[in-house]
Amino acid sequence: MKFVYFTSTVIKEPKLGILVEKTIVDLSPTIQFLELSSQIELFSNIQFVMENSASLLPIIKQVEKAAMDKKVPEKFLTLESDAKFHSPIPKPVSVRDGYAFRQHVESARKGRGLPMIPEFDLFPIFYFTNAAAITGPGDVAVQKTAAIDLDFELEVAIVIGKKGKNIPAAKADEHIFGYMVMNDWSARHLQREEMKLNLGPAKGKDFATSIGPYLVTRDELEKFAVKGPKGERHNLRMQAWLNEKKVSDGNVKDMTWTFGEIIERASYGVTLSPGEVIGSGTVGTGCFMELNATKTTDNLWIKPGDRMILEVEGLGRLENKVVAASDDYET
Repeated sequence: MKFVYFTSTVIKEPKLGILVEKTIVDLSPTIQFLELSSQIELFSNIQFVMENSASLLPIIKQVEKAAMDKKVPEKFLTLESDAKFHSPIPKPVSVRDGYAFRQHVESARKGRGLPMIPEFDLFPIFYFTNAAAITGPGDVAVQKTAAIDLDFELEVAIVIGKKGKNIPAAKADEHIFGYMVMNDWSARHLQREEMKLNLGPAKGKDFATSIGPYLVTRDELEKFAVKGPKGERHNLRMQAWLNEKKVSDGNVKDMTWTFGEIIERASYGVTLSPGEVIGSGTVGTGCFMELNATKTTDNLWIKPGDRMILEVEGLGRLENKVVAASDDYET
């Protein structure tokens, strides 16, 4: 299934729905109409759905089938083309971002005259970013200083759906609820300054992370899965465009570290809970820092007014426009 939060000309506040054949089904009223549950409030929030997935997903599957069989009233349906999409996880419990693609790490370091760091092969690493700065598709407001050498990062993110601690990599995929496209926006000017202090990244990353447009459940990607003893990889093409210019092309299956291995590391001594987001890290060719360093592009960065489009096979197309934000004091 593909979960979405959406609004339209009729629906003013974001509502949880599922995408069925280019049409969005408004979950709560449809479940009430089909008399599938008396607890329709549970179906209005993706966090509730993930926390109660064993009992709620079979009901939502019935909604999906009813929609495919044309048994859902039109008043509960919105064409995908008429909808405005919001973040499919509006308020993540936390957001970690990994560093899983060797090509990205090696190319970026080589372009800066640095050898490949041997510690990359010892264990998967990640950092925490700002869970309160999540956006979906649409405008991304960026402050003046953050807009200096502004970069994208083409990634895939998972959402934890099953609680666990000390999760072995071989069992970790069972804890994944679904997958999303992720853009880890990066203010390289700020990042270069703060990383000299060997602590971070922080201000270079904390202003925005975009995800969406869909949250795609793991079962829907089964046909793309490449099984392994330490977790799945997925044969999904990843592409990015700056305005109309294609700048990136990679594949999720090229992850050196699997999500299973990243989950194993993240859950060591720590309980992971439904609603926690974990990014893959940047795919090879998936940011201007790497592309500029390898001379694929020439000091190319994102400016206010530019559009970044990230697309991952099976996960959809995440489109954002960068707009200049005011530095004025706000409360």
